[in-house]
Amino acid sequence: MEKSIIIIGAGIAGLSAGCYAQMNGYRTQIFEMHAKPGGLCTGWQRKGYTFDGCMHHLAGSGPTSELYRVWEELGAAQGREIIYDEAFAQIEDADGKAFTVYVDPDRLEAHLKALSPADAAVIEAYADGVRRFSRFEFFSLLTAKPCEMVSMLPHVPTLVKWGRVTLEQYALRFSDPFLRRAFPWMQYGFADVPAMANLAFLAGCHNRQLGWPVGGSLLFAQAIADRYVALGGELHYRSRAERILVGDDRAVGVRLADGTEHRADLVISAADGHATIFDMLGGKYVNDKIRRFFEAVPESQVMSAQVSLGVARDLSHEPHMLTLLLPEPMQVIDRAFERLDVEIFGPHTGLAPEGKTAIKVPLEASYAYWKGLRADRARYDEAKEQLAETVIERLERRFPGLKAQIEVVDVATPVTVERFTGNYHGYQAWGVPDAGFIGIMQGLCKTLPGLENFYMVGQWARASVGVSTVAGAARKLIEALCKRGGERFVTVV
Repeated sequence: MEKSIIIIGAGIAGLSAGCYAQMNGYRTQIFEMHAKPGGLCTGWQRKGYTFDGCMHHLAGSGPTSELYRVWEELGAAQGREIIYDEAFAQIEDADGKAFTVYVDPDRLEAHLKALSPADAAVIEAYADGVRRFSRFEFFSLLTAKPCEMVSMLPHVPTLVKWGRVTLEQYALRFSDPFLRRAFPWMQYGFADVPAMANLAFLAGCHNRQLGWPVGGSLLFAQAIADRYVALGGELHYRSRAERILVGDDRAVGVRLADGTEHRADLVISAADGHATIFDMLGGKYVNDKIRRFFEAVPESQVMSAQVSLGVARDLSHEPHMLTLLLPEPMQVIDRAFERLDVEIFGPHTGLAPEGKTAIKVPLEASYAYWKGLRADRARYDEAKEQLAETVIERLERRFPGLKAQIEVVDVATPVTVERFTGNYHGYQAWGVPDAGFIGIMQGLCKTLPGLENFYMVGQWARASVGVSTVAGAARKLIEALCKRGGERFVTVV
């Protein structure tokens, strides 16, 4: 029997849930507050440049990946050109020393030994870790069924070994001062993640299962939105859900900001977790775990601010990802930075005009600080300008003459993210307090206590970052709904 579903939010999770629901005979509508799809998986255009706000590496980007089938089903793989870089990143200090994070374990090992022959044993162990992770696809666990997990049993010792040590802790094993400082920053600037995460990424890149889609996040999200509509789904933009309608402790629909009400048999929220639970549902359906989670909102979060530059200069010879270790802390408004992460996008990425470059500098930022400034627009704009100027001055040292070649400057803060996506404090989801890496993977909750016919999907439900994670979670949710209804789950490419 055909059932109807209302989905709140057209990010990757909401769009994916909509696609799989449509494939399985559900009638769905997605209500999105913004004027375009993607949620956090987005980009914005400024004077011929596109500044990407999300994508770093896409798990499942290659045909040899188990996840590739998911992107085919969602219409995001077809005709998509993928960039596979030989180096994951490059970390440099002010003296000109550089650590290039090659994805080929043999090349990585040789490079590290050239930097520090005395650390051969530590280097060989890490390179061997990349080789071991190359024998299986870590990210296929996102969609694997319990019976398929059996194939992972031979690799459990490897997962346990490298899941117990963080990059920061492993770096202490090096005797070379430069590598001790540089090694922790290999994984997008996250030093406290398990080494397992970095090894899985390097192995995935080496096997061409993790790459970067040309055109970036917005075009990627738009392809899934187009697929959803082609499957018969209804996608409503500029339609903010204000209230989830409940009758007898069952979700029955939504009320939009314009006052209109829409009913359905099931409601799935792919929107911000806090807004869903405490605003749309009035905080009625919570428990201690949920309360503790939102009471533990971080004071600040990495990558929650971004300085973007459009530069009339060809930097295609430079690494795609650079981490600049600063000789002295860089004081920016309310905090000091010891390093600067820089992402470089040339014309081949589809984000910059010919002969020019789009530069992205993600930064840790405090929502409370920027929210306080936002009350006075002049002070807020002045602080954004000061942030950009400080970043540009540092980049000028690495790229002499860059300042005079800048054509576009754009600054996004946590308040910007909050305004366009509705994310609580402008942050991505964070892990369950005191739950460690397992808490990040398990997430907060997919249902709410005492509320029937309601589900959550996305980073708040899953709590681990990455578009592949939320797409896989959406697929599993619809599969579970089909099983609950006694129907066979089907997918269509």
